[in-house]
Amino acid sequence: MKYDVTVIGSGPGGYVAAIRCAQLGFKTAIIERYPTLGGTCLNVGCIPSKALLDSTEHYHKAAHQFKEHGIMIDGNLTIDFAQMLRRKDQVVKQTCDGVNYLMTKNKIAVYHGHGSFVDANNIKIQKPDGSSETIQTDKTIIATGSKPSTLPFITIDKQRIITSTEALKLPEIPKKMVVIGGGVIGCELGSVYARMGTEVAIVEYMERLIAGMDFDLGHELERSLKKIGIKMHLNTGVTAVANEGNSVKVTAHNHKTNTDITLDADYCLVAIGRRPYTDNLGLENIGITLNKRGQIPVNHHLQTAVPGIYAIGDVIEGAMLAHKAEEEGIFVAELMAGQKPHINYLLIPGVVYTWPEAAGVGYTEQQLKEQNRAYKVGKFPFKASGRARASMDTDGLIKVLADEKTDEILGVHMIGPRTADMIAEAVVAMEYRASAEDIARMSHAHPTFTESFKEACLAATDKRALHV
Repeated sequence: MKYDVTVIGSGPGGYVAAIRCAQLGFKTAIIERYPTLGGTCLNVGCIPSKALLDSTEHYHKAAHQFKEHGIMIDGNLTIDFAQMLRRKDQVVKQTCDGVNYLMTKNKIAVYHGHGSFVDANNIKIQKPDGSSETIQTDKTIIATGSKPSTLPFITIDKQRIITSTEALKLPEIPKKMVVIGGGVIGCELGSVYARMGTEVAIVEYMERLIAGMDFDLGHELERSLKKIGIKMHLNTGVTAVANEGNSVKVTAHNHKTNTDITLDADYCLVAIGRRPYTDNLGLENIGITLNKRGQIPVNHHLQTAVPGIYAIGDVIEGAMLAHKAEEEGIFVAELMAGQKPHINYLLIPGVVYTWPEAAGVGYTEQQLKEQNRAYKVGKFPFKASGRARASMDTDGLIKVLADEKTDEILGVHMIGPRTADMIAEAVVAMEYRASAEDIARMSHAHPTFTESFKEACLAATDKRALHV
């Protein structure tokens, strides 16, 4: 069988690319090595983790806030962990089934098996039953995603020393858990278990959590996570992790105080990031060499060194974000159709789905300082928001960075209730190069969380916030 475009990998980047290719009239095929479509994000990443985050947030509010709202729960509040996991699995299944439907709707041929290049126009598909077949293609999009990273001295046994994949399906609620890494995954899954009563300790090499985001977000998130009982070991590097049968021992060194610590737990979650997944793709057969970080090099059109072969998402440079991969998939499809799409990588938002949520887009304050760029700052705390007080979600703030002379918004950073949704307003504003004054002059419904964005913009323009 011959196709105009073949996509290897069915995660958010891959399946969206396939849909856009089909919409543009290309005869399209997609190859997925796992039984279900959707990749890491839908199966063992974004979707299941958000299902557990929502479930545990409901439980945590019932345990700690319902009484204040006048909602009294008779008897003991308990967790049916098995049911929580079943609901998570149902959400995953419904989402993956939705991708299957979209493939059928758009007449995209789906192949299950491991795809690898025979040459630039022939792809071999090794099927789960041991058989194989080869398909022909004019163009190919590599969208094979990423896998959890580890450290050379840590052995992931998937029993006591686990990755995010295993953390989504533990047999019981642990009494104690050590999380190595204070990034997005570590903070999200650490908060899932902390809300259910697990003693969680986060070990982070950097001086703050979510180190890639604005400093203020990391500091605010640390304060919020401590409120739910998470212990922080910042400026600390892990030196050894040992499975001791029914428990795990983690040793680490604080390079700020020059002291060693030892932590015992039921599980150790290794959440230090992810690596591009390009194993056994046959890249050597088509002349593609990975860079030092294991990524596939591409040009500004996301084309590899081989004409007609493109790569998107986690296998190339840039943030490992599902929505970044989606944008790249659409970009490549439209480029192949002769259109002139664009992606502004600066305006791809990053989100942490803890509670409070954290989100940011554009430059951080630290980046502006490094650029020696003149800027002004406007901040507004959620404790001054009537809507936040009504919902008892007063932790956090919104921070707006604007050019000192032109007032153009250069960066927006939020931590608080529903900031994962609110960041979209900042993205729209920055796409159209709005000034802080522009947002300050827009009417925002009252009472809403989004009023805080307006107030932060007012604060950035002559310090004229109204409610603080």
